[in-house]
Formats: sequence, structure tokens, C-alpha cells
Amino acid sequence: MGTENIRIKDIAERAGVSVGTVDRVLHNRPNVSQSAREKVEKALAEMNYEPNVYASALAYNKDYTFYCIMPKHESEAYWEEIEEGVRAATQKRRDFHISLRILYYERFNTPSFVKTTQECLEANPDGVIVVPSKLEDTQHFADELHDRNIPFILLDSYMPDLRPLAFFGQDSFQSGYFTARMMMLLASNEEEIMLMKQLKDGHIGSKQQSNRETGFRHYMRDHFPKIKITEVNLPMGEPKESYDKILEDFFQEHPHVHHCITFNSKAHIVGQFLLRTNRRNVQIMGYDMVPKNAECVRRGSISFLVAQHAYMQGYACIETLFQAIVLKKEVTPVNYMPIELLTRENIDFYRRTNF
Repeated sequence: MGTENIRIKDIAERAGVSVGTVDRVLHNRPNVSQSAREKVEKALAEMNYEPNVYASALAYNKDYTFYCIMPKHESEAYWEEIEEGVRAATQKRRDFHISLRILYYERFNTPSFVKTTQECLEANPDGVIVVPSKLEDTQHFADELHDRNIPFILLDSYMPDLRPLAFFGQDSFQSGYFTARMMMLLASNEEEIMLMKQLKDGHIGSKQQSNRETGFRHYMRDHFPKIKITEVNLPMGEPKESYDKILEDFFQEHPHVHHCITFNSKAHIVGQFLLRTNRRNVQIMGYDMVPKNAECVRRGSISFLVAQHAYMQGYACIETLFQAIVLKKEVTPVNYMPIELLTRENIDFYRRTNF
């Protein structure tokens, strides 16, 4: 008899107990004697019974609230793709009474992160997805979640000391190492390349970006130590005119630079500048399949994009909380996303929602 055809009545008859006793054992309810429990468990093993966890979860009829804590962001950014993914996964599991709330904090602002996480804790959610801030700030939040037995997932930046349920994101060091290798297929004869950064009060956008740069510099040091890497900072929050002046001054002073790199999703800032100023012999390489970046790839001012599968990351985080909390299943703790390279030739075939 297949598992799907085994009835509670069949189990009760084999174990020699009542249907009610079998029901209480299957749902781990009290008021079952040890001898009766052992009889039911023996019958389950003999019949190779596997419970229908989906049906059980639906029958349980419990409401679940998941929180997602992430940086405030503008449209057409990496974070917007994350949002779309978590919302889509929540919608898919709506029959299991799952709801989602997204909270935002200001990057580089410890009081904002603390306030946002405190709001989350006051709501006592069933599970949390968090894009971490600085380690010491996130540590306090993680400790409180552990104390309350609230599972949480780290997104984008991996901090194993926080002991999350799971992590989703790229292996950022390997990603940076990979970008260097790909760029040098084009720039191996160059004397200098430009590294575009966006800093806020001297701080880089995320731990991921910092680790990518470390990987990039490791490759360059090992294989192309003579190529000079010149940093250009486009401060966060500045108007386009300010960026244009910084970039114009740089390229006037460095006319021999033909290749640029950035480890954030804003390669299009440089890409659009290159198109507007008709610099057809300069390209930049960057991250994330956002529309403005994609357009620059099609028009040739961005040479390569590394896809992070942001939508997939958001979707998988909700699905993992669902598997662990609702279905009580084991989940994979570390989930590195693929490192994929997009060019003008293949960018229109990239599907951000594929799994």
C-alpha cells in the first residue's frame, strides 16, 4: 500500500489502538500512554508511513508572520529585486496563512538599524530575514532572536558567528576574484584601470562589496601586479551633475584608461556618462541585472555584468523559512548563489526568476 493511500484507520487496526490515539501520535499531542505510542510508532515503521507534511500544515491552520529587514533603497536597484522575490514567495504560500512585513533601515546608520530591529522584535515574528549591518550591531539583534527561538536568515552578507538558520548570497571573495579574471581577458595589456566606488562618510556600501574588492585585488596582485588600480569615489546621494564632473575630470587626466570596474549595482552611472560623452573606447564592468545596467550592456558601455540572482535570493529566503518553520524540515545552512557573467550576446536570455 502506498503512503498516500494509508488511512489513520489502517494504522489503528495494525497497532491495535483507537483512531484517536493514532491522530494524537501523528500530531504529537499529549494524553497518549508510552505503550500505545510505541505500538503506533511500530506500525508506522512497518507500513513505511510518511506523513503528508503539507496537508498537516494546512490542517493546523496557524498564522505565520515573517519579517524582512533591509536597507532603504531607490527603484531599479538590487534590493528592489530582493523585495520582488520575497513577495512572490509569500504569495505562493498564501494558503498556509503566511504574511510578510518589510522594514527598512538607513545604511551606515546604527541608530536606524537598532530602531528597525527593535520594531521587529516587538512584533515577535515567527521568522526573520535580515540584511546585516555592522557585525557588532547585528550581533545584538541575532542574540535576541536566539534567546526567543526565532529562526533568522542572513541575506547578502555572510556572518557565520551569528549562527543563522541559513545564508543566501554569493561567495563574495570568489566573485571578486572571478571578475578580475574576466576583466583581464580584455585589459591584460593595460597600464591602469579605474575602480569606481560609492562611499558614505568613508564607508563602503556592504561587507559583500568589500569582500569582492579583496578577491579582485588578490587576483590582480598574483597575476597582474604591474597594473595600477586607481580609485574614483562617486559619493552616495550626489546629483548626476556632480558625478559627471568627477568622471570628466578623471578621464581628462587619465586618457589612457580604457577599463573600469565597480562592485556595486551602479555601473550604469559610468556607463551612461561614457555614452553621453561618446567615449567609445572605454568600458566598465559591474554587478546586477537592473534595467539601467542592462541597457548599457546592450549599447556597449558596460562590458560585463555579474548576475547575483537577487530575485532568487529573496524568493529562496521565504521558501527556506517556510520549510523550516511551517513544515519542520531540515534546510541547507549555506546557500551560495551562482556567479554568472552577462554580455551583450547573452543578456536578453537571462531570466532572473529561474530556479
